[in-house]
Amino acid sequence: MSKDWPLWEIFIRSKSGLAHKHAGSLHAADARMAIENARDVYTRRMEGVSIWVVESKHITASSPDDKELLFDPADDKVYRHPTFYDIPPEVGHM
Repeated sequence: MSKDWPLWEIFIRSKSGLAHKHAGSLHAADARMAIENARDVYTRRMEGVSIWVVESKHITASSPDDKELLFDPADDKVYRHPTFYDIPPEVGHM
């Protein structure tokens, strides 16, 4: 393996799932090799139905240090909370 091979993030959709979930990371020369290696490494029991590979350098993530800046603005939007609305009696339980 060349140390110049990029790092790929692997996402697998299981037979019983609707969403792809992060399974791990691996190095590969290109996307095709990343999919083949991901199949061999992360789906040995034939549990997957779909594999996504994304070169790690293309993923942008927020920092946990930015949590307040990113998520706190939602706190002042009370209309997003279900307690803001009156539920008519004929609706029953929600």
